[in-house]
Amino acid sequence: MSNAVERVRALGQSVWYDNIRRGLIDSGELQRLIDVGVTGLTSNPTIFEKAIAGSTDYDDDLISLAREGRSAEEILEALAMDDIRAAADLLRPTYDATGGRDGYASLEVSPHLAHDTGGTVEEAARLFDALDRPNVMIKIPATPEGIPAVREAIGRGINVNVTLIFSKDAYSRVRDAYMSGLEDLSRSSGDVGSVSSVASFFVSRVDTAVDTLLEPRASEGDGRCSELLGTIAVANAKLAYQAFEESFDSDRFAPLRAAGARVQRPLWASTGTKNPAYSDVLYIDSLIGPDTVNTMPDATLTAFLEHGSPVRTIDENVDGARRAVESLPEAGVDLDQITDRLLADGVKAFTDSYDQLLSNIEEKVAALRSRDRVQAAAPPNDGPHLDSVLDELASADVVSRIWSRDDAVWGAEGSADHLGWLTVTDAMRGHLPALRQLAEEVRREGVRHLLLLGMGGSVLGPELLCRTLGAAGYPDLEVLDSTIPSAVKDAASRLDPQETLLVVSSKSGETLETRSLYAYFSGLASTATGDAGARSVAITDAGTPLHTMADDLGFRRVFLNPPDIGGRYSVLSYFGLVPAALAGVDIEALLDRADEMREMCGPAAPTRENPGARLGAYMGAMSTRGRDKLTLLSSPSLDGMARWVEQLIAESTGKDGRGIVPVIGEPLLVPEQYGDDRFFIYMRLEGDDNRATDEASASIESAGHPVVRLEMRDALDLGAELYRWEMATAVASALIGVNPFDQPHVESGKILTELMLQDYASGGWIPDAGSLSPEELLSDAGEGGYLSIMVYARQTQELERALSALRGRVSERLRIATTLGYGPRLLHSTGQLHKGGPGSGLHLQIVAREEDSIPIPDQPFCFGTLLEAQAAADLIALQQAGRRVARLLIDTDGSTAIDGLAG
Repeated sequence: MSNAVERVRALGQSVWYDNIRRGLIDSGELQRLIDVGVTGLTSNPTIFEKAIAGSTDYDDDLISLAREGRSAEEILEALAMDDIRAAADLLRPTYDATGGRDGYASLEVSPHLAHDTGGTVEEAARLFDALDRPNVMIKIPATPEGIPAVREAIGRGINVNVTLIFSKDAYSRVRDAYMSGLEDLSRSSGDVGSVSSVASFFVSRVDTAVDTLLEPRASEGDGRCSELLGTIAVANAKLAYQAFEESFDSDRFAPLRAAGARVQRPLWASTGTKNPAYSDVLYIDSLIGPDTVNTMPDATLTAFLEHGSPVRTIDENVDGARRAVESLPEAGVDLDQITDRLLADGVKAFTDSYDQLLSNIEEKVAALRSRDRVQAAAPPNDGPHLDSVLDELASADVVSRIWSRDDAVWGAEGSADHLGWLTVTDAMRGHLPALRQLAEEVRREGVRHLLLLGMGGSVLGPELLCRTLGAAGYPDLEVLDSTIPSAVKDAASRLDPQETLLVVSSKSGETLETRSLYAYFSGLASTATGDAGARSVAITDAGTPLHTMADDLGFRRVFLNPPDIGGRYSVLSYFGLVPAALAGVDIEALLDRADEMREMCGPAAPTRENPGARLGAYMGAMSTRGRDKLTLLSSPSLDGMARWVEQLIAESTGKDGRGIVPVIGEPLLVPEQYGDDRFFIYMRLEGDDNRATDEASASIESAGHPVVRLEMRDALDLGAELYRWEMATAVASALIGVNPFDQPHVESGKILTELMLQDYASGGWIPDAGSLSPEELLSDAGEGGYLSIMVYARQTQELERALSALRGRVSERLRIATTLGYGPRLLHSTGQLHKGGPGSGLHLQIVAREEDSIPIPDQPFCFGTLLEAQAAADLIALQQAGRRVARLLIDTDGSTAIDGLAG
């Protein structure tokens, strides 16, 4: 049975691939795509930036070319031309079989020439001659200066891909330039049948820009604006196709056709869906028709093969498309102004990527020469066992199967439905302008604080990004993921509601803690400002109770996240990026770094060179050898990264009696005091004060413990490391044999809490669960175990000091690892590991007697009762799971009791 790509080809549309990388060619992945039916390939400076800067594929050539004295620009050109030639050679059979209709690989002239007609023509001629392949196209932008260059290049017999077309007016001038160029070629006795061209008409970016203007009016109840959302890009393209048919059926083109000239096919570009609320194949299914090309990025091509609808749609409802475009002025939208801005933005984006790539090449050459920075390297080899695990991953094709969303990787039906994080950066890029606009509005309005209300993965990622990368002059981020009354009271006393924006973050939209916190703080905001909704932003999935509430209360903005992303994998989605943007983080640069790592972790990368796969293999290999305590060391600025990793690893791997135990914030010991159940990962930020941790990691490694160092060149490399850890966790979970995307014990804990609160509402009491004494618990410590300290108390410096001393004393005396978490937030992170992971843990619950009691609006219980119910439910759940658990009740300042226990 033919696939979707082959079926659209039968309808006259060609599918090209919008990506290139050395590994794609060397691994055979491009040939596989050709076998599937892909008939061409496009590139641009942004793609090459990700490919060269974001992989190790080019390292040997980089060094070799640098030794020849080549400049960064000369190195880039040499690498890019080698890739385009190799791709063209793979596509040559397609070119021959289609008589030159298909089989092209495209290379762009320098974006710095976008406004230089003569320079563009000479550059196009030079590149075309140097590539020396009949099936290459030179990309020229449709700027006012670029369009005359198209005519001259065609007149010289150069194949041209005209790029960055957004408007019908620009497209009209491009068609005229093509025909004029053919006429020039004919007059000079050239063969018009030997030259080919496509006109790259950009699609999804139009919707992103138009929707930004329509959404405010749509949210105010303007029905026509609501109807227009997500329709203009396709309408614009359909009208362009009508113009294409008229032009190439004209009397002007007839003699050229008779002489063998080909039509200049419209190529639908920018077809990856940016808005997660729209179908991921919207810009494919809606634009299928004869004499067209659709160039697709990897995720879109995969989606189309899986569930695309290969039927002719290009000329459906053209009248409706025309009416939609013509009604834009009534909605306050000037489409010509938008397309002019998109062209300028497109040129700038490619220029910025080009310049950034040159800078990256210079940096990378310097790093490769000195070998003193390994940001792009995978974790080092830890012996034959790791080699065998990597071979196992490669032979089972695990990475490619993850990218193709194969449930069998984890042996759990439906697990692959949670892999949206693999490509979420594509969707998020389309929303960067809207996020920046909101951030600037909020800042101008005098908002000084962001109060982020959420739990677990919904807050740990944004907390890390904002505190590490937040910019001066933007609101500071305050995270409240605690129902401890004194913590709630403290936040309420410090934050002025008139200067605070409430950011409510919940994937399910029904998390009890988040609901309770919003009920309380929205009441304060309503009293102070009269409109809590206007001071609130929500991040959730579509259709959740939070979504409904936000609409009912008139929230300022509601961000609906892609539904195929779980909370702990959501940091590079709206859940992480909305708070980060509001705090002034350069989220575009962050996504750039993430995409560099994504490229390195992609299906084309050999498993041994894939940094995510190598880190995952390392974790899996250590775990299967009995070293299941992942001890994280980090630069001082990366404490938040360690907390994020802890939650990711614990909640993903801790189930079915298996799992990796992440250990963070533990006092450093002398190497001999660490057991053989440990392995270490040191996350090191260049330029931070690393002396103490450098010395400690070196001595630990010298003592025979396995240590991996992950180097970050600057704080923006968080984008790369977040992606690396997500991929590594997915790979490690496959090796361990667990589904990394569920959290059964988190859900059961929520149910227990709800039952206890129901008992309280009916009887006015919460049962006191019995437990071991702390002394009895610690006397049960054995080799390979660990102590988890679960604290239901407000986090203070004095309490932290006492707990740190206790952890150090336990590790010294008992030679076991220790972990520390604060409730109720731990219920949404390490709580899953405690109950579902290895049974080697000892669990000490410390609960403070809180004097403050703060009512929760519309609930029959207060925050103190909620906290007590959560702690009791956690204790009972641990006991039901057969865990060894003790409970210690302390005063509000419990440092004295904890010091006594340490003694």
